[in-house]
Amino acid sequence: MNPQLFFAFVVVAVALACTPGVDWAYSITAGLRQRSFVPAVAGLCGGYVLHTLLMVAGLAALLSGLPGVLGWLTVAGAGYLLWLGVSTLRSWRGASFSAADAVGKPANQLRTFLQGMGTSGINPKGLLFYVALVPQFVSPEASLPVPVQSGLLGLTFVLLAGTVYTCVALLARKLLQSRPGAARTVTLASGIIMVALGVVLLSEQLVPLVAGLAGTA
Repeated sequence: MNPQLFFAFVVVAVALACTPGVDWAYSITAGLRQRSFVPAVAGLCGGYVLHTLLMVAGLAALLSGLPGVLGWLTVAGAGYLLWLGVSTLRSWRGASFSAADAVGKPANQLRTFLQGMGTSGINPKGLLFYVALVPQFVSPEASLPVPVQSGLLGLTFVLLAGTVYTCVALLARKLLQSRPGAARTVTLASGIIMVALGVVLLSEQLVPLVAGLAGTA
């Protein structure tokens, strides 16, 4: 693998992982509401591992070439974001973290993991990120086969994103656990971000899809 291309990919991947969005919102919420944020971060990384596997298998490029399928995936992802955002908004008043709360209300770690995996895995924009960006940093002349290079780049992003999301969750807990008012405000903002992105995705995809179905009827 070309070292210069790999370094350039790391720079771009870090910049993308450090851009606030739904993954950040979920990491912050997990850091404030749950005893351990590890299942949440692991779930987010698991979603990107899924994208990596799809990319290596060639399914990501195939799906990106099917606008109808990708559109319905976007609608499903938007619906999931809306559900997750509404769930966060309904519980934002109890966002402050304390050891007593953690012992009294143990988190369902499997559910937290699956929610995190759904947050990143069902998002078609993550799929498009792998399809559009990763191939730009693959060198056909390298000694490693292209699928291997793609897999290594994808897993590199998983590692970098996991590190960033862990830092985000840790900082949220350290800075806000002693400030219940600020913790509730941040959690409320996280829920609003999820709902807003879900609405935007629905508005971008649902109307054209319904119009297309009506046109073929």
